Amino acid sequence: MIVFDLECTKGHRFEGWFQNVQSFESQNAKNMVTCPYCSDTQIKRVLSPVALKVSTQSQEGRDTGKIDYSRLAEEIVHYINKNFEDVGSDFAKEALKMHYGVAEKRSIKGSATDEEEKTLRKEKIDFFKLPIARIEKEKKS
Repeated sequence: MIVFDLECTKGHRFEGWFQNVQSFESQNAKNMVTCPYCSDTQIKRVLSPVALKVSTQSQEGRDTGKIDYSRLAEEIVHYINKNFEDVGSDFAKEALKMHYGVAEKRSIKGSATDEEEKTLRKEKIDFFKLPIARIEKEKKS
């Protein structure tokens, strides 16, 4: 089983339990996944806190329980790049628009000045800062 954090188009967030990723995608494509608050069927996965299951096996050729942080970081960056709209330096402006209902709620990424961050906190708009380094594939010789 796998648990996903989900969100409807009205911004309601909730959890969904599925057999695997394909099961979620199949059910969602058939509008079988619905928001428990408003019954919306336009559902998307949202970034979840990371949980890792680490094996304790240490035999030759088996998982030693070490976490590949580079791969984990690459997967997080890939998820954000795929699922968040890049609004660049308009991050604070777009967050305020969504907060006050002028724009549709959606997952965004971008940058904000210290003053803009203070304004967002004052308006009680939740956001988090995530420094994302550019991940480049190794060059093959």
